[in-house]
Amino acid sequence: MTTVKEQEGLYLASFTRLEKALNENAPAGLSKLRHAAMGSFVELGFPTTRDEEWMYTNVAPLASTPFLPARVKLTEELRRKIERLPMADLGCSRLTFFNGCCVPELSKLREVPQGLRAGSLASAWKNHGALLERHLGRYADSKTHAFVALNTAFFEDGAFIEVPKGAVLQKPLHILQISHGGGWETVSHPRNLILVGDTGQASIIETFFSLTEDTTFTNTVTEIVAGEGALVDYCKVQQESDEAFHYARVQVQQARSSSVATHSIQLGAALTREEVQTVLGGEGAESLLHGLYVITGRQHVDNHTLIDHAKAHCSSREVYKGVLEGQSQGVFNGKIIVRPDAQKTDSKQSNKNLLLSEDAIINTKPQLEIFADDVKCTHGATVGQIDPEAVFYLRSRGIAAEEAKKLLTYAFANDVMERLKFQPLRERLAERLYARLAKN
Repeated sequence: MTTVKEQEGLYLASFTRLEKALNENAPAGLSKLRHAAMGSFVELGFPTTRDEEWMYTNVAPLASTPFLPARVKLTEELRRKIERLPMADLGCSRLTFFNGCCVPELSKLREVPQGLRAGSLASAWKNHGALLERHLGRYADSKTHAFVALNTAFFEDGAFIEVPKGAVLQKPLHILQISHGGGWETVSHPRNLILVGDTGQASIIETFFSLTEDTTFTNTVTEIVAGEGALVDYCKVQQESDEAFHYARVQVQQARSSSVATHSIQLGAALTREEVQTVLGGEGAESLLHGLYVITGRQHVDNHTLIDHAKAHCSSREVYKGVLEGQSQGVFNGKIIVRPDAQKTDSKQSNKNLLLSEDAIINTKPQLEIFADDVKCTHGATVGQIDPEAVFYLRSRGIAAEEAKKLLTYAFANDVMERLKFQPLRERLAERLYARLAKN
């Protein structure tokens, strides 16, 4: 505990040292936001297993590591490594970030609608400061969540995407996030703001990769605002190194008749905590949450989701699946809140887990909090192993036992990946998933 407190003090000292540089070109409102967020972090401290929301996830290994701000120089060799990454080029627009900072020479926009703004959040302050100040930090709560507060205090850059009213993004926009410690224990704080105007349509893909096996900490926050009648599809793929720590908050705010789908694919990192929260703030809004985590060894992944039905006539569907092997541990905590004014809510939630090892552990807790009386809500969770009868059936068709188990596991996981609309991404993920299963 003393070590953790010391690291909290180091973050405060680091903020005090960097505050002037962080706020050099920022408006006064952002400087105030950063300062308040740092105050919240100091007051909150790192969460512990005594906190109910963190009961099954111990962040002490992360909290006690003396991470330094990532300041690795992007060399020509590292640029070539980035371009060779399996999912670096998906045939669509791309914004590339190295340790949380935009790399313009590795970014390119293709076939984007007129009026779309996409690029570096840090650069956007110069021309769109008032717009950013109106939205940034208004949805992801830094007052009660320590890692969100830490990100808000320290972020330097990230993606800023604004899709104007009625515009349609024909192909996805890919946000490529690269972490590299350069032999040091480093931390980066990417921050994304995605604004989709009324009746606008956009598909966003965000991928996270490590270039080396360094111990890195990626602390990322994404805020998505969907206007009236907007259609948004956001997919996040995390495949950082086995030595990495990864925290992510995806916060969605939806207006009337909007539809937002989020997809979470988690394959990497030693410790992952991802929180997806969406507020259905207008009548007739629709929310779709899909997740897949495939982990092995001693990996730990914790998914916390919250769907807040704040208005009437809204619907939500949530499907999360997990495949756990070795001594890996998983957590799923999914909460659906139906507010008193949210009559005619239609919501379904499902969490299914496949354990491939006797030592693998999953703690799952689907929840409903209903304060309205005219609703249709269901939730459920399952934990099981591969069906021996299904294995026997495949073996009777000449398929070896191990291959039969891999095929059944792949089919279980592929149910989530098939919900991805962009075929190049779906195919690359299918290849990586099958290779991952074949290796274990």
